[in-house]
Amino acid sequence: MSKSKELDARLQRTEQQLALFQKISRFMVRDLSLTDVLQGIVSLVVEFTQCDSCLVYLLDGEDLVLCASNTPHPSTIGKLRMKSNEGLTGWVARERRLLAISREAYKDQRFKTFGELPEDSFEAFLSAPVIARNRVVGVINVQHRMPHQHTGSEMEVLATVGEQVGCMLVLARMSPAALESANHVELVLASGPVVMK
Repeated sequence: MSKSKELDARLQRTEQQLALFQKISRFMVRDLSLTDVLQGIVSLVVEFTQCDSCLVYLLDGEDLVLCASNTPHPSTIGKLRMKSNEGLTGWVARERRLLAISREAYKDQRFKTFGELPEDSFEAFLSAPVIARNRVVGVINVQHRMPHQHTGSEMEVLATVGEQVGCMLVLARMSPAALESANHVELVLASGPVVMK
Protein backbone atom coordinates (compact mmCIF):
# COMPACT_ATOMS: atom_id res chain seq x y z
CA MET A 1 0.00 0.00 0.00
CA SER A 2 1.39 3.40 -0.93
CA LYS A 3 1.99 6.05 1.73
CA SER A 4 -0.82 8.15 0.30
CA LYS A 5 -3.34 5.30 0.40
CA GLU A 6 -2.23 4.34 3.89
CA LEU A 7 -2.72 7.92 5.09
CA ASP A 8 -6.14 8.08 3.40
CA ALA A 9 -7.19 4.83 5.12
CA ARG A 10 -6.01 6.11 8.52
CA LEU A 11 -7.81 9.43 8.00
CA GLN A 12 -11.01 7.64 7.02
CA ARG A 13 -10.83 5.42 10.13
CA THR A 14 -10.21 8.47 12.35
CA GLU A 15 -13.25 10.17 10.82
CA GLN A 16 -15.32 7.03 11.53
CA GLN A 17 -14.16 7.07 15.16
CA LEU A 18 -15.10 10.72 15.51
CA ALA A 19 -18.53 10.05 13.99
CA LEU A 20 -19.07 7.16 16.44
CA PHE A 21 -18.19 9.32 19.46
CA GLN A 22 -20.39 12.16 18.20
CA LYS A 23 -23.38 9.83 17.75
CA ILE A 24 -22.91 8.39 21.24
CA SER A 25 -22.67 11.91 22.70
CA ARG A 26 -25.96 12.79 21.02
CA PHE A 27 -27.60 9.76 22.65
CA MET A 28 -26.33 11.07 26.00
CA VAL A 29 -28.04 14.46 25.66
CA ARG A 30 -31.40 13.26 24.35
CA ASP A 31 -34.36 12.47 26.55
CA LEU A 32 -34.49 8.72 25.83
CA SER A 33 -34.92 5.69 28.04
CA LEU A 34 -31.72 4.02 29.20
CA THR A 35 -32.77 0.89 27.35
CA ASP A 36 -33.06 2.80 24.07
CA VAL A 37 -29.74 4.58 24.63
CA LEU A 38 -27.88 1.33 25.40
CA GLN A 39 -29.44 -0.40 22.40
CA GLY A 40 -28.46 2.55 20.21
CA ILE A 41 -24.88 2.45 21.48
CA VAL A 42 -24.70 -1.30 20.90
CA SER A 43 -25.87 -0.81 17.30
CA LEU A 44 -23.25 1.88 16.71
CA VAL A 45 -20.48 -0.32 18.12
CA VAL A 46 -21.56 -3.23 15.91
CA GLU A 47 -21.53 -0.96 12.86
CA PHE A 48 -18.08 0.43 13.72
CA THR A 49 -16.37 -2.86 14.63
CA GLN A 50 -18.25 -5.09 12.17
CA CYS A 51 -18.59 -7.59 15.03
CA ASP A 52 -21.16 -10.36 15.32
CA SER A 53 -22.12 -9.63 18.90
CA CYS A 54 -22.04 -6.68 21.28
CA LEU A 55 -23.22 -7.20 24.85
CA VAL A 56 -23.43 -4.70 27.70
CA TYR A 57 -23.41 -6.01 31.26
CA LEU A 58 -24.04 -3.73 34.24
CA LEU A 59 -23.26 -4.41 37.88
CA ASP A 60 -26.08 -5.23 40.28
CA GLY A 61 -24.35 -5.74 43.62
CA GLU A 62 -21.86 -8.55 42.97
CA ASP A 63 -23.59 -9.68 39.76
CA LEU A 64 -23.06 -8.62 36.16
CA VAL A 65 -26.43 -8.49 34.41
CA LEU A 66 -26.93 -8.49 30.64
CA CYS A 67 -28.70 -5.20 29.88
CA ALA A 68 -28.25 -4.71 26.11
CA SER A 69 -27.41 -6.84 23.11
CA ASN A 70 -27.48 -6.61 19.33
CA THR A 71 -28.41 -10.27 19.02
CA PRO A 72 -31.93 -11.50 19.72
CA HIS A 73 -31.71 -12.39 23.41
CA PRO A 74 -35.02 -10.92 24.61
CA SER A 75 -35.48 -13.67 27.18
CA THR A 76 -32.02 -13.07 28.64
CA ILE A 77 -31.98 -9.25 28.90
CA GLY A 78 -32.11 -8.44 32.61
CA LYS A 79 -32.14 -12.15 33.50
CA LEU A 80 -28.75 -13.43 32.40
CA ARG A 81 -26.44 -12.97 35.38
CA MET A 82 -22.97 -13.94 36.36
CA LYS A 83 -20.92 -13.25 39.43
CA SER A 84 -18.42 -10.46 38.96
CA ASN A 85 -15.66 -13.01 39.57
CA GLU A 86 -16.80 -15.27 36.71
CA GLY A 87 -15.73 -15.48 33.11
CA LEU A 88 -13.75 -13.12 30.91
CA THR A 89 -16.36 -10.43 31.55
CA GLY A 90 -15.91 -10.74 35.30
CA TRP A 91 -12.14 -10.60 34.90
CA VAL A 92 -12.44 -7.30 32.97
CA ALA A 93 -14.70 -5.89 35.71
CA ARG A 94 -12.36 -7.00 38.51
CA GLU A 95 -9.12 -5.97 36.84
CA ARG A 96 -10.49 -2.71 35.32
CA ARG A 97 -8.59 -3.62 32.17
CA LEU A 98 -9.25 -4.10 28.50
CA LEU A 99 -9.06 -7.70 27.27
CA ALA A 100 -8.49 -8.74 23.66
CA ILE A 101 -8.37 -12.36 22.47
CA SER A 102 -8.09 -12.86 18.72
CA ARG A 103 -8.92 -16.57 18.49
CA GLU A 104 -10.35 -19.44 20.54
CA ALA A 105 -11.60 -17.20 23.36
CA TYR A 106 -13.79 -20.10 24.52
CA LYS A 107 -10.61 -22.05 25.38
CA ASP A 108 -9.36 -19.39 27.79
CA GLN A 109 -9.41 -20.80 31.34
CA ARG A 110 -11.37 -17.73 32.54
CA PHE A 111 -14.13 -18.24 29.94
CA LYS A 112 -17.65 -18.96 31.26
CA THR A 113 -20.13 -20.87 29.11
CA PHE A 114 -23.84 -20.16 29.36
CA GLY A 115 -25.07 -22.86 27.00
CA GLU A 116 -27.96 -20.74 25.73
CA LEU A 117 -25.86 -18.06 24.02
CA PRO A 118 -24.39 -18.50 20.53
CA GLU A 119 -21.47 -16.33 21.70
CA ASP A 120 -20.23 -19.33 23.70
CA SER A 121 -18.49 -20.58 20.54
CA PHE A 122 -17.33 -17.28 19.02
CA GLU A 123 -13.61 -17.03 18.34
CA ALA A 124 -12.60 -13.43 19.05
CA PHE A 125 -13.39 -11.45 22.19
CA LEU A 126 -12.76 -7.78 23.00
CA SER A 127 -13.98 -6.35 26.29
CA ALA A 128 -13.67 -3.06 28.17
CA PRO A 129 -14.89 -1.92 31.57
CA VAL A 130 -17.74 0.59 31.81
CA ILE A 131 -16.38 3.30 34.11
CA ALA A 132 -18.43 5.88 36.05
CA ARG A 133 -16.80 8.31 38.49
CA ASN A 134 -13.65 6.15 38.43
CA ARG A 135 -15.58 3.01 39.41
CA VAL A 136 -16.36 -0.03 37.28
CA VAL A 137 -20.13 -0.25 36.84
CA GLY A 138 -20.23 -2.74 33.99
CA VAL A 139 -18.52 -4.27 30.99
CA ILE A 140 -19.00 -3.99 27.22
CA ASN A 141 -18.07 -7.01 25.08
CA VAL A 142 -17.52 -7.26 21.33
CA GLN A 143 -17.28 -10.73 19.78
CA HIS A 144 -16.55 -12.12 16.32
CA ARG A 145 -17.57 -15.59 15.14
CA MET A 146 -14.28 -15.99 13.28
CA PRO A 147 -10.73 -15.17 14.45
CA HIS A 148 -10.16 -11.42 14.41
CA GLN A 149 -7.00 -9.48 15.15
CA HIS A 150 -8.16 -6.44 17.15
CA THR A 151 -6.45 -3.21 16.18
CA GLY A 152 -5.19 -0.65 18.64
CA SER A 153 -7.87 1.64 17.26
CA GLU A 154 -10.66 -0.86 18.03
CA MET A 155 -9.34 -1.32 21.56
CA GLU A 156 -9.10 2.42 22.21
CA VAL A 157 -12.57 2.98 20.78
CA LEU A 158 -14.15 0.31 23.00
CA ALA A 159 -12.39 1.70 26.10
CA THR A 160 -13.70 5.19 25.25
CA VAL A 161 -17.21 3.87 24.62
CA GLY A 162 -17.06 2.19 28.05
CA GLU A 163 -16.25 5.58 29.59
CA GLN A 164 -19.05 7.29 27.64
CA VAL A 165 -21.58 4.67 28.78
CA GLY A 166 -20.41 5.22 32.37
CA CYS A 167 -20.96 8.99 32.06
CA MET A 168 -24.37 8.37 30.54
CA LEU A 169 -25.35 6.18 33.50
CA VAL A 170 -24.30 8.92 35.95
CA LEU A 171 -26.33 11.50 34.01
CA ALA A 172 -29.35 9.19 33.98
CA ARG A 173 -29.45 9.29 37.79
CA MET A 174 -30.16 13.03 37.73
CA SER A 175 -33.82 13.90 37.70
CA PRO A 176 -35.00 16.45 35.13
CA ALA A 177 -36.04 18.75 37.98
CA ALA A 178 -32.57 18.57 39.58
CA LEU A 179 -30.98 19.30 36.22
CA GLU A 180 -33.19 22.33 35.64
CA SER A 181 -32.62 23.78 39.10
CA ALA A 182 -28.87 23.08 39.21
CA ASN A 183 -26.62 26.11 39.35
CA HIS A 184 -23.75 24.84 37.22
CA VAL A 185 -21.57 27.89 37.84
CA GLU A 186 -21.87 27.40 41.58
CA LEU A 187 -21.14 23.70 41.17
CA VAL A 188 -17.94 24.38 39.23
CA LEU A 189 -16.70 27.19 41.50
CA ALA A 190 -17.45 25.19 44.67
CA SER A 191 -15.17 22.39 43.44
CA GLY A 192 -12.10 24.60 43.96
CA PRO A 193 -9.64 26.50 41.83
CA VAL A 194 -8.40 25.11 38.55
CA VAL A 195 -4.66 24.50 38.70
CA MET A 196 -2.89 24.68 35.37
CA LYS A 197 0.19 22.48 34.98
